[in-house]
Amino acid sequence: MKSIIRAGVAALGAVFASAPALAEPISFFMPEGVSYDDAIPAPEESFGYEIGDRPVRVGDMVSYLRDVADASDRVTVETIGYSHEQRPILFFTVTSPENHARIDEIREAHFARMRGESVAEDTPLVLWINFGVHGAESSGMDAAIPSLYHFAAASDADIGETLDDTVVLFTAVFNPDGHARRVNHVETFFSQAQNTDPADIIHNLWVEARTNHYWFDLNRQWLLLTQPEAQAWIGKWHEWKPMVSADYHEMGSSSPFYFHPGEALRRNPLIPERARELTYRIGQQHTSDFLDPEGRLYTTQEGFDNFYIGKGSTYPQINGSLGILFEIGAARGGAIETDRGLVTHGDNVRSQFRTVLTTIEGARNIRNELIDYQRSYFEESARMASQDNRRAYVFTAAGDPERANRFVRLLRMHDIEVYTLEGDVRADGRTYRAGQSFIVPMNQTQHRMIRGIFDRVTEFPENIFYDVSGWTLPLAYDLEYSALTGLRSVSWSDDLATGDFTPARTPDVAPYGYVLEWSHTYAPRALNRILSAELLARAGTEPVTAETTRGRVELGRGAIFVPYARQEMSREDIHALMETIASEDGVTVHALTSGLTPNDGADFGAARVFRSLEAPRVLLAFDDGLSRYDSGEMWWTLDHQHDMEVTLVRKDDLGRLTLSDYSHLILVGGNASLSDQTQDRVDDWIRRDGGALIATRQAAVWAQEAFFDRKEEDEENSEEESEAIQRLNVADMAVREAEHIIGGALFETDLDISHPLGFGYNDRTLPVQRNMTSVLIRPEDDPYAVVAQYIEDPLLSGYASERRQGEIAGTPAVVAERLGRGSVIMMADNPVFRATFPGSERLLMNAIFFSGMIDGARGVYEEE
Repeated sequence: MKSIIRAGVAALGAVFASAPALAEPISFFMPEGVSYDDAIPAPEESFGYEIGDRPVRVGDMVSYLRDVADASDRVTVETIGYSHEQRPILFFTVTSPENHARIDEIREAHFARMRGESVAEDTPLVLWINFGVHGAESSGMDAAIPSLYHFAAASDADIGETLDDTVVLFTAVFNPDGHARRVNHVETFFSQAQNTDPADIIHNLWVEARTNHYWFDLNRQWLLLTQPEAQAWIGKWHEWKPMVSADYHEMGSSSPFYFHPGEALRRNPLIPERARELTYRIGQQHTSDFLDPEGRLYTTQEGFDNFYIGKGSTYPQINGSLGILFEIGAARGGAIETDRGLVTHGDNVRSQFRTVLTTIEGARNIRNELIDYQRSYFEESARMASQDNRRAYVFTAAGDPERANRFVRLLRMHDIEVYTLEGDVRADGRTYRAGQSFIVPMNQTQHRMIRGIFDRVTEFPENIFYDVSGWTLPLAYDLEYSALTGLRSVSWSDDLATGDFTPARTPDVAPYGYVLEWSHTYAPRALNRILSAELLARAGTEPVTAETTRGRVELGRGAIFVPYARQEMSREDIHALMETIASEDGVTVHALTSGLTPNDGADFGAARVFRSLEAPRVLLAFDDGLSRYDSGEMWWTLDHQHDMEVTLVRKDDLGRLTLSDYSHLILVGGNASLSDQTQDRVDDWIRRDGGALIATRQAAVWAQEAFFDRKEEDEENSEEESEAIQRLNVADMAVREAEHIIGGALFETDLDISHPLGFGYNDRTLPVQRNMTSVLIRPEDDPYAVVAQYIEDPLLSGYASERRQGEIAGTPAVVAERLGRGSVIMMADNPVFRATFPGSERLLMNAIFFSGMIDGARGVYEEE
């Protein structure tokens, strides 16, 4: 009877909704010869529409998958986190009812098996499926629906052994905010007569929907873990450490189906070759059980690498698992014409789901090899640790405990053991202080992951990269760190460090005023609180010694002085604000007893030393040629990290604004060129209104020409053009082209810490992330304008050809110049790349709060 009712509901839906023919009932997706339990609701019964005609709404999917879990004794569900827009991220455990009854015991046995201990032979394999980390890639999301339905509803005769043999972990939806954006776009432009023309607007909104709320590519978050979605799933991943991880994506619509293993030469050397061999074995299951019988086009072992360890198909491989990437040509709005024929969303969902089945079956067929591989992976890691002359890493962040704590939190999310030093350690000419420094022993299960995070790599078997080539994270965090070759005299805590945020001590009631140290991560957030409260504040341009209720305190450049004088707020309310800053921002607040200092001419009332600050009003441009990713990283940093009000505006709409209402304009990488009229208005805003333009990457190159008429002269190219160009073979193109690139590498700069943009830094060495080849030009008439420049041998980690290193060496990394009453700040790199460079992030915050303190040269200087 239930089957008849199900058919009737589908028929009525077709009559009243006039659903297009591309929509498919659940039977379209299911393998032949499998019977299904009527007690488990079919998707069309829950949605009121069938899969395939358009992406499934996030709310519908979440509700349906919860209902499936509730109706089945094979599936459990838990909410493991929420997106920025407060959408749930669901985690499903799928196995037999008998296995569910002993699920904790199975997990412990799985870990014991990894350690090489003897466990019951019937201990299930643990497998993991990622459903749709990119919101625009709808089939990767929607494949969760037939997958969960199949495992919940298939008869015991058809699926019983699979459920007995495996614990399959599903995460859905990985990126609910991006997927919701995609669905909204498709439904906004949906036509009853579905338009398959690629030019139709329904097939657009690709990059915008790939990302999460702040426009982050979440598939680059497996290592960096700044976003809540990634933090949610990585905790569950390490709770289980699965043996196989399948990762579902879409790519260009004309592309055939792709599955791992990737390019043979583009494998991170920390990943064993055996992983590639086993991945290929599972790949043969996709072809024999599904792709070949249906005569489908597919490809493998090309185009995609396994080098950057921070994406969903490679991260598992640096953690003892097999990572399998699946990519299918996207149907975009539901159905699209391509040079390989009509591509439909329903067929894509079916292909993704069917390879979920072949992945699981392929893993079952190499069960013993998988068990042996995961065990041997960690045994080999232990051998590598015993042979490594580095016994541990120590690190600290002088003057900024939160930056060090943030790094500790990152390491702990990767299941890496970190401890607090209990005795001072001397290494590389530095002293790492007890209680302020941390140690990471190399002899632990996550040895390879530690190396993946700490190693500096500059040589590669092939210099072609799908993603960045350098990500040495202690450099990104601008930490002081050293490798230790011996541990006999080193002591550390028994308990693991947690990296919890540490509030500063409660400040005393000040007799004269308050002063804040600028070196802390959240000092900009604290200053924003002060200026937003309309308090007068001043920033120190020189180091001074302050008389406080707790004695003399040495303050570095950038210290924020909040006097009692001329304030409209009461002393009691000012003190309450300072207590909030200490507790919620962790910034040390000193209570001043006097405005006098022992420094000649540097008292707190000295206008030359302490400069007045104004509350910033920031415009952040996006789109219209600008990188959505770069804009999102800026947005997240200012809004999420520092609670700053930011006005987002499309670049081409800048000309419609009253620019004098704003103090700063940020233009990020990409095509930053403005119309002549808008450029003139921006120029006038800088010169007459005192506005500050902050331009990064390509926008910085554009700004130096647009406002200072400086153009990069490529003498080498002009000489080459006068000679005949050598004839080359196309087969050599990829490798030769790599000679002209920078593969997302880390470079070292020398920073002027006396410049306002350098306030809060303790030393002149600042690592930055660089992924473009253009360089900034040194101003000829202002020797103080170059805030940071690349050193003569700048490459720290990652790939850059010798040619590019030579071109970049000694060139400016950051230039800050006066232009009339305002300033133009040009940064050759993105200081908040993927929100994982808290070291260079301070450059951005200083540019916002201290741009009014930038002075230009007044004298006439000759080249020396």
